[in-house]
Amino acid sequence: MVYVRIHVHENDRILAACDEDILGMTFRGGGARITVSERFYCGESVSEETFLERTRSASVINMVGNAVIGVAVREGLVSADCVMDIGGVKHAQVVMM
Repeated sequence: MVYVRIHVHENDRILAACDEDILGMTFRGGGARITVSERFYCGESVSEETFLERTRSASVINMVGNAVIGVAVREGLVSADCVMDIGGVKHAQVVMM
C-alpha cells in the first residue's frame, strides 16, 4: 500500500506518494537528506492501481520509497536512470508536460 496526498498550488496538482512503512522517517546519504513527513505525504492509503490512477491528474509527482518507485519505473512514469538513492531509499520527482 502507498500513502498519497494531493496538494493544489495555483495551477499545479502535486501528488505526494510514499511507501507506508517509511512515513515519518529521515534518510541521509550521498550528500542528500529526505524526511518523509506526515504533513506532506500522509493522505490516504491506497493500492498500486489507485496510485496510478491518481498520477493521471497530477502535474507534478513526488515519490519516495522503494516499492512506489518500483511501480513508477515498471509503468513508465520515471526512468530508473532518473531515480535517486538517499540512504537506501529511492526518490524521484516527475513533471508532467
